Amino acid sequence: MIFDPPLLPGRLVRRYKRFLADVEIEGRVETVHCANPGSMMGLAEPGSPVWLSRSANPARKLALTWELVEVKGTLVGINTGYANRLAEEALGRGLIPAMAGYQSWRREVAYGAGARIDFLLTGPDRPLCYVEVKSVTLARGEAAEFPDSVTARGTRHLKELVEMRRLGARSVMLFLAQRQDCQSFAVAGDIDPAYAAALAAASGAGVEILAYGCRVSRQGIELGGALPFLPGMAGNRASLLQNRGPRP
Repeated sequence: MIFDPPLLPGRLVRRYKRFLADVEIEGRVETVHCANPGSMMGLAEPGSPVWLSRSANPARKLALTWELVEVKGTLVGINTGYANRLAEEALGRGLIPAMAGYQSWRREVAYGAGARIDFLLTGPDRPLCYVEVKSVTLARGEAAEFPDSVTARGTRHLKELVEMRRLGARSVMLFLAQRQDCQSFAVAGDIDPAYAAALAAASGAGVEILAYGCRVSRQGIELGGALPFLPGMAGNRASLLQNRGPRP
């Protein structure tokens, strides 16, 4: 995924009302769109370097959208809307081995109790494959973590995946971390215990849990390497990392 036209640099003043942020650009402060409904824990520190895209649509109320932030020397993609786009690009290029071999897919397919699945993969002599995608931005220590706030919607999605698995289909929960400074993936059970329990139950019921990092630059974002899933580790390990101090 390429940023075209190139992104504009700025410096974060504040993020507020979830979908708004004030950014200093060339000495002036502008309000920009923040395409991230989560808490953005660790990513919204005032003064942080940020990068913005400009819409070509003159009818948009806010012409600029916050796309990247630099945290401790690492670029993080904060636009959660890109997760599905990155996943589709990876599917088209065969970059996710667990989902290779399917000939076609559809997006936003209605299923379950009034839900919509991000991708429904189909292919001859293969079971239907339901794929739910989540954008991950949080990292504490070396682990990418999800969620960064309570997500009742995410918990419902897991229950729908379990039901599809029970009916004989494949169900895949795909986490995409829009950052490349993580070595593993874990569920943030200290932030949302209900989601952690639902993910553990889904895994036990046969839902496949996949996680990938991304290579993020000012020019674009692309799928990186697979991240091992560490069930039940995130909250406790992050606390240990934060409290133990520097290594001797």
